[in-house]
Amino acid sequence: MRPMSTNDTPPEEPNVPEQPLKEGTEQAGAPEQTGRQRLAAGLWPPRVSRAQLIVAVLLFVLGLGLAIQVRSTSDSSALRGARQEDLVRILDELDGRTKRLEDEKQKLEDQRKELESSSNQAEEARKQTVEKERQLGILAGTVAAQGPGITLKITDPKGQVRSDQLLDTLQELRAAGAEAIQINGVRIVAGSYFSDESGGVGIDGKKITQPYEFRVIGKAQDLEPALNIPGGVVQTLEKEQATVAVTRSAKIVVDALRAAKQPDYARSSS
Repeated sequence: MRPMSTNDTPPEEPNVPEQPLKEGTEQAGAPEQTGRQRLAAGLWPPRVSRAQLIVAVLLFVLGLGLAIQVRSTSDSSALRGARQEDLVRILDELDGRTKRLEDEKQKLEDQRKELESSSNQAEEARKQTVEKERQLGILAGTVAAQGPGITLKITDPKGQVRSDQLLDTLQELRAAGAEAIQINGVRIVAGSYFSDESGGVGIDGKKITQPYEFRVIGKAQDLEPALNIPGGVVQTLEKEQATVAVTRSAKIVVDALRAAKQPDYARSSS
């Protein structure tokens, strides 16, 4: 064997690449994790992909929409427990309101045609002005009126009926097509207001006491059913132990008048 000289170098060892640690293996010298720690490390922080996030948002929106739909469906069926004849009566009332609006539209169209085709447009315009003045006088309460309608009498011996309930009654009658109303000698107009008074109710600052009598001009076939719908005026007043009587009549006289009020500042622009 030849002795190694100082110029000889030792052979290089082969370069073996380091193998990366596989997932789940621990480095030498690191403390071993318990099963609970490994489970926690796997769950947090959560690894959510973009697709999973979009699906989660869509499912949330879908669930919210279903919840709103179910709630609106359950809240909007207030008449679910009503009897068939009550539902038919309500539909008839709605049909009546629609017909009144169509009749009013047709009347206005006829007036326009008469003005356009009349040989004496000035005279025709004067006639329509007089008729319009009469109609406005009825609505404003400055002239008396008569016609078919009903009488509504509310007897309240225990004093449980309040002003808001009488106002609800008035609104229901107006919605059913009432054209002229007076209550215990007080003419009701567009600006009428109600207030609670000791021992009675105030209308436009005038105190009235029970029994409260409504004289109403309009189509009785629409007015009376409107008061008797389920949960309507009659049932509400009867819950307050009041007695309600509705009488149809071919002639109702509304003769309580309101003084014509001149505006302080408004003037005609024509």
